Amino acid sequence: MARNELRPVVRLRSTAGTGYTYVTRKNRRSDPDRMTLRKYDPVAGRHVDFREER
Repeated sequence: MARNELRPVVRLRSTAGTGYTYVTRKNRRSDPDRMTLRKYDPVAGRHVDFREER
């Protein structure tokens, strides 16, 4: 099965300024704008917001 553009791979970059990133997939129909998730940043040592970068 081929991967399509309905669920693209996105990079989530830490807003703490550490440069740490997560890689995930998102559904473009249900979440068309930029994704923001609160995840653990091991460089900062705490949970911070991670924003989708394009």
